[in-house]
Amino acid sequence: MQKYISKRIGKILLAAGMMTIIGCQNQKGQMTTQSEDLQITEEKLDHLGITNRDYLSAASKRALAWSDDLTNEWFGEFTVHDLKGDLAYEEGVVRRDPSAVIKIDGKYYVWYSKSVDKTDGFAGDIENDKVFPWDRCDIWYATSEDGWTWKEEGVAVKRGEKGAYDDRSVFTVEIMQHDGMYYLCYQTVKSPYNVRVKNQVGLAWSSSPNGPWTKSEEPILSPADNGVWKGDEDNRFLVEKKGDFDSHKVHDPCIIPYKGKFYLYYKGEQMGEEITFGGRQIRHGVAIADNPKGPYVKSKYNPISNSGHEICVWKQGDGIMSLITTDGPEKNTIQYSPDGINFEIKAVIPGAPHAIGLNRSLDTTEPFGIFEWGLTHKYHNYDWQYIRRFQGKRKTTHTARGEAGSKKSSDEKN
Repeated sequence: MQKYISKRIGKILLAAGMMTIIGCQNQKGQMTTQSEDLQITEEKLDHLGITNRDYLSAASKRALAWSDDLTNEWFGEFTVHDLKGDLAYEEGVVRRDPSAVIKIDGKYYVWYSKSVDKTDGFAGDIENDKVFPWDRCDIWYATSEDGWTWKEEGVAVKRGEKGAYDDRSVFTVEIMQHDGMYYLCYQTVKSPYNVRVKNQVGLAWSSSPNGPWTKSEEPILSPADNGVWKGDEDNRFLVEKKGDFDSHKVHDPCIIPYKGKFYLYYKGEQMGEEITFGGRQIRHGVAIADNPKGPYVKSKYNPISNSGHEICVWKQGDGIMSLITTDGPEKNTIQYSPDGINFEIKAVIPGAPHAIGLNRSLDTTEPFGIFEWGLTHKYHNYDWQYIRRFQGKRKTTHTARGEAGSKKSSDEKN
């Protein structure tokens, strides 16, 4: 691992379609760009439309430094559609953050956050009001024969008893199937739900996708404890010390069995979170265990992303792929890691739905195959959200605006 990291130091880092070039000073004290390591061939110059190698702009140097394995295999487009049955939009009900879809005995299963009542925010009685759409949630599940019409089956995991670490809300769930067992990992909040509350991660397991589920008595993952709030005001942006990238919250957990261990990917929110040139300061981390139930130990290499929001990861070949959306300078990218920790950008992928629940029953040997269809959620408004279906299509050619839609369809490969 250290050898891998060391090889990356001093090299050009790809970030959201941009390259950051390591510079040095010339004799006039000006910053110049090192290009000695660039592999400049006539073929590459011709391919990029660069005709004079003696006058390379910073943009041209970035382009010449792009990896040769950057292809369009992960470039595509998405459409989103309403579902039928119990997961169709319902006034007065929140259904959101669908898990991955799995298929058992010919039937599709999905788990999700469910709550009722409108969102009141933090201005009222936070002990009794609902401060977020994902507040006061339980985890429910539904089944489908065709992936379109869904039947709500009931509660899978309830909030804990008063005083428990999960007594306020359990939400943003993910499913893992392994060795005949089923594992649900999810976010938890303990009352009172104030601005500075620290979200954690819980776990439940069962020998059947229909339950019953046994919950972990304690969280399996918690925020770092090295940040320091400033003053007593309930303000998440006032800090004396920010601490680790996950010093405030650990969100959106997803466990992947990988190389004989269990990799728990999660989104970290930092105390005193800032707005950067790429939006919110959000990054991902990973914690690793020998057993699905833990204990999970955070990687020393965290954070493992510079951007992101909801976790969307899957095994691809011998490595792990990650879809990075919404926040940060590397948002809207697909990234790949050969070891589950060190991720590099493989493609820009604009327009991907938020809060994706991948269909893990799909064949992922083909690039973009994992996006054939899955689930997502939509805000009807801030009070009510509902689950929808997305469908993805790999895009291999460009059709000029105004040309017939029939030609566009024929030019694009599923």
